[in-house]
Amino acid sequence: MPDDLAFLTATELVALYRARKLSPVEATRAALDGIDRHNSSLNSYCFVDQDGALAAARESEARWHRGAQLGLIDGVPVSVKDLVLSKGMPTLRGSRLIDATQEWNVDAPSSARLREHGGIILGKTTTPEFGWKGVTDSPLTGITRNPWNPSLTPGGSSGGAAVAAATGMGALHIGTDGGGSIRIPASFTGIVGFKATFGRVPAFPLSPFGSLANVGPMTRTVADAALMFSVISRPDPRDWYALPVEPADFHETLNGNIAGWRIAYAPSLAGEAVDPEVGACVAKAALVFEALGAKVEQVDHVLEASLATFQAHWFAGAAFLVNQFPADKQALLDPGLAAIVDMGRRISLMEHMAAVKAREAMGTAMNQFHQRFDLLLTPTMPIPAFAAGLDFPDQDRHRQWSDWTPFTYPFNLTRQPAISVPCGLTAAGLPIGLQIIGPLYGDRAVLNAARAFEQGRPFQRPNLSKA
Repeated sequence: MPDDLAFLTATELVALYRARKLSPVEATRAALDGIDRHNSSLNSYCFVDQDGALAAARESEARWHRGAQLGLIDGVPVSVKDLVLSKGMPTLRGSRLIDATQEWNVDAPSSARLREHGGIILGKTTTPEFGWKGVTDSPLTGITRNPWNPSLTPGGSSGGAAVAAATGMGALHIGTDGGGSIRIPASFTGIVGFKATFGRVPAFPLSPFGSLANVGPMTRTVADAALMFSVISRPDPRDWYALPVEPADFHETLNGNIAGWRIAYAPSLAGEAVDPEVGACVAKAALVFEALGAKVEQVDHVLEASLATFQAHWFAGAAFLVNQFPADKQALLDPGLAAIVDMGRRISLMEHMAAVKAREAMGTAMNQFHQRFDLLLTPTMPIPAFAAGLDFPDQDRHRQWSDWTPFTYPFNLTRQPAISVPCGLTAAGLPIGLQIIGPLYGDRAVLNAARAFEQGRPFQRPNLSKA
């Protein structure tokens, strides 16, 4: 057994519970101890339910002793992003506009599935206000920091969940992704983050950002991501968009075999600039797939530039979201969010419809692309982590968070599955992410390729003495 209980994976924990070599109470205490040690400096959790988690862990321990475990993750410590409803816990969405005194008596589908399978919910992880940007800070909860270097951002908007995963503050973590919000922080913190095909993970209430928005797993290993995905992808009638249930759980078909697959490697999608260290690391990672038996071909142009198309959807969604609040309360918004709300309000109906048609053309182009290729490889991010407290790394060149995330938001537009897996470190010791994209409904293929790449490359921990 590894020395540090907090860094055991969910698959390891369940195996140890079954063998009566470990108790869910011990695992939960280890995760809570990690929160006690590191949360004050990293700001990963905005709400911790220590008493509730330990009570649930004792109930799980009793079930394992009786041989009556609830499901796939009984006794595994988990967290939920503070955009996702969890019964008994406030969901303030990183915003001063939310009434904290209301009753919190509803579970979102992912929270409900975690409980039904015995997951121990530790608490809620930090998000920027309403998850609006690619870093994690908010007027309500302050700045979340990267455990690899606390002066840097972990990315966002699921930055709190990423930090929790990287530092052993739980094994499984719910993130959300409307333009890269799972994959950006996964890349910056050296963990696994999976955005599935849109509709595969049910959601409620539905996001104001519409079919851009996804719920998904953030973990330290691909095997854990597949296990968690098997749990949270189970159906829920509250989601009108939800896809039909899959015939087999995703972790059951995770074999890591990609021999003979046709894989495209794109150093950029539409000519975007990439940091040389990042580019070299991802190019080297692409060679690994050849060694695993795949046929890898470099492609130099995949899609036309789609930033304006994404922003027309994202800004309009932000305006719709904020318009639900009284005008006097809107003065409390993060100034950056207020700015994109203002831009969203100025988008005309015809401009929005033009963006819808451009999005449809993107989806068709990627469907045709995947007639030639089973998968696409890209950098997850064109840069490593930058200074915490900034909305973007280059104050002179960038005007919006989406300006510096060119590899993630296109696949929210096309609704395709995409995963970020760590593929190396910069000379300064910062994680670099490899993004693996599959065709619509190709979630199993993406997970299998990620598992194949991950084998022989164990999770690397940040040096928490810096945190």
